[in-house]
Amino acid sequence: MTVPHLINLIAHVAAGVCAMGIGFCILFTTKGTVVHRKMGRAFTYFTLAVCLSAVIGSVFFRFIPMFAVLTVLVAFQLLSGWHVIYTKDLGPNRVDLLLASCATLVGGLLLKQVLFSPSTGSTSNVVVYSSLGTLALLIFYEFLRWTFPKTWHANLWRYEHIYKLVASLFAMISAFVGNVIRFGQPYSQIAPSIIGLLTIGWFFWMNYRYRMKPSLTAA
Repeated sequence: MTVPHLINLIAHVAAGVCAMGIGFCILFTTKGTVVHRKMGRAFTYFTLAVCLSAVIGSVFFRFIPMFAVLTVLVAFQLLSGWHVIYTKDLGPNRVDLLLASCATLVGGLLLKQVLFSPSTGSTSNVVVYSSLGTLALLIFYEFLRWTFPKTWHANLWRYEHIYKLVASLFAMISAFVGNVIRFGQPYSQIAPSIIGLLTIGWFFWMNYRYRMKPSLTAA
């Protein structure tokens, strides 16, 4: 391993540890507070550092299909989920269109690379194709929401924020497990995704209950 490769790897791991640590803290922080917003920005910056170092590693040092796909998925979810905080009930804008278009282009290139790459091992196929499938569904949703009635966005933006940011956290955990835990693959990598979906479902339910409180009180 060359010195530049080692430096990039150290930066990647350090940023990842910080991002995952902050992400877990956010899960247990009261939402909508100043602390939540500050920690959210820190999570975003560290996760962007993770994605940037992963891109550098994939382009200049070693291309691993599974981690390349996860990098695109995490970056798209992160930026889209962060941006929706600023648009809220206004719905998608040109930034969303740009993000979805870039994700479509890079995702298509990765699909071609994955299909013809001999380095895609059988143990990682499940993670690679499930991640590509998730990316495709998210891109489809991004384009589809341009057709939604404007009144929908006022209710949907919170769910989008929850899903995309929590999914980004657990996608990083899945990548971390793939690097650190060598036994039980690919199931040990699928487990974080399942836990992530359960966590998202829990926050969806809590958000729904919170949003329903005014109407229940009035009744």
